[in-house]
Amino acid sequence: MPPAPLKAVTLVHVRYRKGDQLGHFLAWVSLVPVFISLGGFISHFIFRRELQGMFFALGLIISQFVNELIKTSVQQARPETCVLLEMCDSHGWPSSHSQYMFFFSVYFSLMTYNGYGLFRRTSKWALHFWLWSLAFLTMYSRVYLGYHTVAQVFAGAILGAFLGAVWFWFVNSVLIVYFPAIEESAFGRMFYIKDTSHIPNVLKFEYDNARAARKNMAAKNN
Repeated sequence: MPPAPLKAVTLVHVRYRKGDQLGHFLAWVSLVPVFISLGGFISHFIFRRELQGMFFALGLIISQFVNELIKTSVQQARPETCVLLEMCDSHGWPSSHSQYMFFFSVYFSLMTYNGYGLFRRTSKWALHFWLWSLAFLTMYSRVYLGYHTVAQVFAGAILGAFLGAVWFWFVNSVLIVYFPAIEESAFGRMFYIKDTSHIPNVLKFEYDNARAARKNMAAKNN
């Protein structure tokens, strides 16, 4: 009986042509969704525990489940280059990387536009420029590296943008009324879950309160 074929864990398994500097750069770009998930959201939960960020992450997870459901249903093959990439056993439509980045970009842009988060108005335009540049570079990288066709990455981008907008509306029109109850719940109190959607400038608010607390502590010690 022949041994079963081996399959790699493809979380960070990105290939490019040896000596191709652009391909090397785009291979790293295509890992941005992994960096956001493992670095950004895990760090957010450990250090900030904001409900907006948690529901943002939940939306991305739901979006990826939708992606896998569609891929399994449609079963559209990847381009012929999948042979070299050892990716022919997985489906290509829609691109999950493009869907992830466009969901993230739309949701994050709507958050900052509506005044949620840590960024001041003066820094938002530069942030959006880099964010959307990464989204389009990620989409381009998946075609350049041979993992997807143009149609597959555009399908992922459109679906991700649509789901990001719908999820933002749902969170901030339907779920947000339950944020105070989550804060006051046993779970919220145990893990210090909070909502700062109502605070215009979170960084300044936290800065002012940290300074005030230090001054009060110094006054008590004296």
